[in-house]
Amino acid sequence: MNADRPLDGIRSIKAKLGLLVAASIVAASLVSVIGDRAGVPGWLTLPVTIAAALGVTHWLARGMTSPLREMTVAASRMATGDYSRRVTATSADEVGLLADAFNTMAADLAGADQQRRQLVATVSHELRTPLTAQQALLENLVDGVVRPDDAVLRTALAQAERLGTLVGDLLDLSRVDGGRAPLDLAPVDVRALVDGAVAEAGVSRRGTVHVVDVPADLHVTGDRARLEQVLANLIDNADRHSPPGGRVTVSAGPDGPDRWWLMVADEGPGIPPEHAHRIFDRFGSGDDAGGGTGIGLAIASWVCELHGGSIAAVAPPGSQAGARIRAVLPRTPVPPTLPAADRHPSPPLQPPITSTPSTDAPTEEATVPAPVPAAAGSTPRTSAGPGPGHTAYAGVPTGVPRPVIDGLFGDLWPEAGLRPQVRLLLLCLGVGVLSGVVLPYRRIGVALFVVLLVGGVVLWRTTERRRERWSVLSSVLCVALASLSVLRAAEWLTVIAVLLGVVVLTTALTDAKGLLSLVAGVASWPLAAVRGLPLLGRTVAVTSRIQVLWPVVRTVAISLVALVVFGGLFASGDAVFGSWAQALVPQLAWDGLTFRFFVGFVMGGALLAAGYVALNPPRVDRVALPGGRPVVRLWEWVVPVGLVVALFAAFVVAQAAALFGGHDYVQRTTGLTYAEYVHEGFGQLTTATVLTLATVALAVRKAPRSTARERFVLRVALGALCALTLVVVASALHRMDLYQQAYGFTLLRVLVDAFELWLGLLVVLVLVAGVRLSGWWLPRAALVSAAAFVLVGGLANPEAWVAQRNIDRYQETGRIDSVYLSTLGADAAPTIVGGGLPTALADCIISHQGASGPDDGLSWNLGRSRAAALPGLAQPAADSSCSTFWQTDRPTPVP
Repeated sequence: MNADRPLDGIRSIKAKLGLLVAASIVAASLVSVIGDRAGVPGWLTLPVTIAAALGVTHWLARGMTSPLREMTVAASRMATGDYSRRVTATSADEVGLLADAFNTMAADLAGADQQRRQLVATVSHELRTPLTAQQALLENLVDGVVRPDDAVLRTALAQAERLGTLVGDLLDLSRVDGGRAPLDLAPVDVRALVDGAVAEAGVSRRGTVHVVDVPADLHVTGDRARLEQVLANLIDNADRHSPPGGRVTVSAGPDGPDRWWLMVADEGPGIPPEHAHRIFDRFGSGDDAGGGTGIGLAIASWVCELHGGSIAAVAPPGSQAGARIRAVLPRTPVPPTLPAADRHPSPPLQPPITSTPSTDAPTEEATVPAPVPAAAGSTPRTSAGPGPGHTAYAGVPTGVPRPVIDGLFGDLWPEAGLRPQVRLLLLCLGVGVLSGVVLPYRRIGVALFVVLLVGGVVLWRTTERRRERWSVLSSVLCVALASLSVLRAAEWLTVIAVLLGVVVLTTALTDAKGLLSLVAGVASWPLAAVRGLPLLGRTVAVTSRIQVLWPVVRTVAISLVALVVFGGLFASGDAVFGSWAQALVPQLAWDGLTFRFFVGFVMGGALLAAGYVALNPPRVDRVALPGGRPVVRLWEWVVPVGLVVALFAAFVVAQAAALFGGHDYVQRTTGLTYAEYVHEGFGQLTTATVLTLATVALAVRKAPRSTARERFVLRVALGALCALTLVVVASALHRMDLYQQAYGFTLLRVLVDAFELWLGLLVVLVLVAGVRLSGWWLPRAALVSAAAFVLVGGLANPEAWVAQRNIDRYQETGRIDSVYLSTLGADAAPTIVGGGLPTALADCIISHQGASGPDDGLSWNLGRSRAAALPGLAQPAADSSCSTFWQTDRPTPVP
């Protein structure tokens, strides 16, 4: 089986497609089952499963479509005049049959192209000789060097007759190509036919002697004009190749009851054996010394075939010299059936006119560049066509065909001039191996930070934008966000920091500035796994040509197999050797190896995709909304925005009434307690803040700004809306604060507070942009502010802050949600122990968290290290006091 085309033996393209789908499903299912059995999380198994299915699909489909790709290349080369490209046709299906037909067509076109080139070269050569002689003769006549006597005029006539002969041959050739040559059959006296042809040939005065050997009673049926054409061409060819005084013999005779033969023999140099097979090809004369065009014998062969006969060169008997051309024809030919479109009479043919020119200009050999057939799948270079990158016709490229992926992404993500990236591929593989070794079975800590840092360095060295100010700032933010994995034990905080770092990273790699550009930059990372496949294929192909790389990989693989096999045998056969092996070799179970492979594959693949974005960033600046058309009348946008401003003002008045009216006013007006009142409206206020930002963006697109008045109205209206929005933000934050004072603090409520506070900051930034009427910097400013919020919040230790607020509330009210405190992570443990709770209560809460296993150097984390040093967490209470506490304590429920 051919590894490159494994499905070649299948004779149906439908069956191949079915097998391709089945193999992809089997591969995906197998990888999914392996990951599930090894306990790999679903978010790690999914990308590996997709990659396995796509890999199998690519392997099988590549062999199926390889002939089509080769045909695309060959067709593009044909457009430049190069017909030497061939397609590898090894499959037995419909594509293979198409490849065979394509190769046949290419061979035919190559032959036709070669004949065309020979025609141009030969005709140019043949026209130049008489034209040069005529030009010289006419110049002599004009200058008075010679007088226009009979000899001079005969010379001019001879040159004109030679031109007429060439034009007549070309006309006959065009009729051969068009097939417009019906036979005009009639009885023919062969002896009279030959005598007439010999008599006409004698006019040429070439100094040859013509001998006729034809029975007088030989009568046949044929097209007399066509047969005269055959004789004229054969005798002319013999005369040209015969020495002065040589004898040309024309003979004919019966060949059985149904056929007759015609032969012309000369005493010239003869036909070289290596040229005998091509003398009847167009322009394929056996010897160029005679000065013929190479068309006459081709026409003679065509006339014989038209009569149902044949013509060939036969060897002379014995040691005789010369050439012998023998035609065998039927006595009564059957006229060929022509298509209806071609059933019209052809112009009458005239036999070639021959005469002896008195002046011949020096001649040169006309050379024709012949394309050299290339092996299937190769890219030959010939003189027939232009080099790579040129086109013979507009829109027809040459060379390697454009990959389908290029058409998928179009001008938004072109790929031009990218060389194979062997170094980047090896670095990503190294990071993948590092991730598979250090990350599995370890909690977040130093190992994750090191992997993120190494990957960031690889991307920083790969991108060309690393020295830009925005890239430097993004790099600092990414490192700071990644450091939270070492400083804090909260996994949710690390996830938020890493995701936000991805946004910052892709923005730096793609130089995104607008909102949609930021979104497109983030989307480019996963899409790079598809966009970068052509470059990955070229890189892998280059690595296969590195003489040292694959031998080293092969040697390492064989060495590992030998080490495992023989080491396992010796370890199981000898207790001492087994103890040494157990001490030196880590315990690697099959599930562990699978888990490590999945982690390494995902991390290395993600870095490779990001590396492609760094090498070839997409044109995210083109991803933008079309320019908004401002409204014609000012009131068309002022009225809707004014209504929104009025609603916001009414809401602010309502908040003021509730604030100054107090609990009684709220309960009397709404029937709700104050706690219920503040809890109900927080989500709606947050949504109103987000919608306000969208309203401002829409108003900016539609509001005209051509005059100072229009700009002033825009500033006032949107400024008022943003100012009232800030009041809404303050109201929302106040409501959440009151709610937490009543029911306690939680991480979710703190995060919602932080999000609302960040929205308020965005509103302030929008106010600044409105004053300047320039907001191109807003998306990046929003991104930096979000990163700053996460970074400052992470450094402030949100879990410890929540724990401390609940402890302060306990000291004020005596109420505490101990169950919720026990769910906080290691970051909150020091605060719970030393924050002011009674020692017994703090110890029970800490002991309920449970003691985690010790961390090694790669798992070290500041939050878990500080928590591990607490006595309550390291030594859980052994008595029943905490159990009694959890059974009797009734913490305040959390709505």
